[in-house]
Amino acid sequence: MPFHGSIVAIVTPFTAGGESVDFPALTRLVEWHIAQGTQGIVPCGTTGESATFSHEEQHQVIAAVVQAVAGRVPVIAGAGSNSTREAVSLAQAAERIGADGILTITPYYNKPTQEGLFQHFKAVREGTRLPMVLYNVPGRTGVNMLPETTARVCALGGIDSVKDAAGNLEQTWEQLRLGVPVLSGDDGLTLPMMAMGAKGVISVVANFAPALMRRLCDACAAGDLPAARRYHAQVVELAKHAFAETNPIPAKTAVSALGHCRPEVRLPLVPMTPAKREAMVACLKSQGLLA
Repeated sequence: MPFHGSIVAIVTPFTAGGESVDFPALTRLVEWHIAQGTQGIVPCGTTGESATFSHEEQHQVIAAVVQAVAGRVPVIAGAGSNSTREAVSLAQAAERIGADGILTITPYYNKPTQEGLFQHFKAVREGTRLPMVLYNVPGRTGVNMLPETTARVCALGGIDSVKDAAGNLEQTWEQLRLGVPVLSGDDGLTLPMMAMGAKGVISVVANFAPALMRRLCDACAAGDLPAARRYHAQVVELAKHAFAETNPIPAKTAVSALGHCRPEVRLPLVPMTPAKREAMVACLKSQGLLA
């Protein structure tokens, strides 16, 4: 299935204290997203707190989402690592579990060269038959994959797109000019990126406003600029609160406020500060998402 439109980087519900995954809540959350029009689900991304998972836990979460989705929308499994061998292994596991694609991040902390980035993704490409979404998020990884490198990786084949969270629209345009398919990795830039030719977004805001994000993507795809601007204004307001603290703390707080899961996050993340939580809840109410 093509990866396009409103794709949620889904939060991972935890039991009290964050000790284990709340799989019933995760299944209910998947059903809600599909009912709300979400067009793809990314489990075990940054927003899903995969950095705190054991490999077994990661496999279990992907398997639970694959089972709950039951082929209705694509499941793009987070399967990245700063170790190339580990990234290959995680991609292969996601393929065995039944994911439709993988989201694989540029190696963080290591700060590889552009050639190192190419060789890393080439190894992952050779290790799996699944379509890949490359994930470029310099603010978290400390390395920026340049458009020429991204295009070089895409030339290997089997690359669905790049999740572009570099926050640089000139770079986005250069990727598109070079023929690289793009998914926005920044909620607040979804409208301008799709106006330039991006095919959708992997979204944090969609965790608690899935119908709104779907409407924005549909309006952009249809070229309905007045409607897209209206939805964009709402998304930007919500995104201010979604990133008021480290993602996914506010997103999970919002999903919890809507009654879909507990607010627990795992250390080293901590609960949202009371003042910012109040502001987030007030924004949800003002946007008609919470009574």
